Amino acid sequence: MPEVCPKSMSTSRKKAVVRKLSRDWVAGYVSADDFCRQGMVELLDLSGKVILLPAPEIKWLCFVRDFNSGEMNNPERLLRKTFAGRPRIEGVFLRLRLSDGDQIEGVATNDRSLIAGDGLFLLPPDTRSNTQRLWIPSTTISQLETV
Repeated sequence: MPEVCPKSMSTSRKKAVVRKLSRDWVAGYVSADDFCRQGMVELLDLSGKVILLPAPEIKWLCFVRDFNSGEMNNPERLLRKTFAGRPRIEGVFLRLRLSDGDQIEGVATNDRSLIAGDGLFLLPPDTRSNTQRLWIPSTTISQLETV
């Protein structure tokens, strides 16, 4: 059960779906700038409670367009996890193997955020899907390679 946090979140929030390594998920809003502190992700769930989720229990956090994707088992609608060809957008093309054995590709910005912080931001292979951007905790990444 997630821990309830009494303090309020910042005013700028983004829609997100957090997929846990246990395969269950929770939808809500995260702060646009600082949602992970001291290994805990702060999420305002859809009932209005601020909860803290331990980053080591999270597979990924998806910034989504809509909560009503129509798919109860896959609300992030992350259907394509690999690129069909080399992406033609600026950034570092990465292939990650996660601690649960899943593999995902994405494009990360070529800056200090690749080595600093609690996780890694990626643009997914299909930006037209419900997921616009991903955050993957460092603790979930078992292998990372540039492609």
